[in-house]
Amino acid sequence: MTRKGLSDLRSKEEIKAEKRKGRTGIYLVAPGLLVLLLFFAAPVVVLLAMSLFVKPPGAEIGVFVPGLEFSNYSTVLAAYWPELLRSFGFALIATILALLIGFPMAYLVAVRLREKPLLQGILLVLLIAPFFSSFILRTQAWKQILADEGLIAQSLKFLSILPADGHLTATPIAVVAGLTYNFLPFMVLPIYANLGRLDTRLLEASSDLYASPSTSFFKITLPMTAPGVFAGVLLTFIPAAGDYVNAALLGNNRNTTMIGQVIDSRFFRIIDYPGAAALSFILMLSILILVTVYIRRFGTKELM
Repeated sequence: MTRKGLSDLRSKEEIKAEKRKGRTGIYLVAPGLLVLLLFFAAPVVVLLAMSLFVKPPGAEIGVFVPGLEFSNYSTVLAAYWPELLRSFGFALIATILALLIGFPMAYLVAVRLREKPLLQGILLVLLIAPFFSSFILRTQAWKQILADEGLIAQSLKFLSILPADGHLTATPIAVVAGLTYNFLPFMVLPIYANLGRLDTRLLEASSDLYASPSTSFFKITLPMTAPGVFAGVLLTFIPAAGDYVNAALLGNNRNTTMIGQVIDSRFFRIIDYPGAAALSFILMLSILILVTVYIRRFGTKELM
């Protein structure tokens, strides 16, 4: 066989191999795509369609028909924009607090206790232990901790930080505290995973070169753990913005109402399915826009 014939045969075999690899990749990805279509894309389409439903004149409560009532969005947005902004504000504060609390925790467990696996394991179990109990029970426990007769409230009153007739429950402070506590592991675990791969020899080298601890942190530790911080911020902010359990149990008043409570109220109590769907879609779209801006501004490639 000539050299040209061998080359053509080799090219055909390579093409066949590439096609087989392509089909294999499709087979591997297909189950995941099917799950996304069934449990994410399809519900979003249904939600969008329901948000445009219209109530026929004289219809009973809870009866709506398909339509293109785009005014549903302007109506609920005009009525509930304070709750939407409050939700993002509470979520942002809780995310910042979780980062300030969680980073030192993750650094202690992952770096400082690297040579003490037993103590490291105990602290990790204590960190993950709250996941073993109900989300509602954990939040209810915070209601007891922040109660007027509790140690925290009594201590603040004794120090004159809190007025004698003041309260911690049913305040934005209580809601933010609950959000921070409940979503703290979502911040700590990604940072811990990144810090676990941190090469401590780099820190030793920076110390040998007379770099201050703060310089080593901002020049070495923080940039190398940027992906963990990035993931932790997303995992904390997104569920916190849509949460309603903390606001319902620790707040439950006009000054602490979050958008999740409004959606719950319009869906189950007022029976306004299009309004609830429109609010849900607005919340989802707002979070998507904020996350996109965050990724473009603070993406891990820029931080590294």
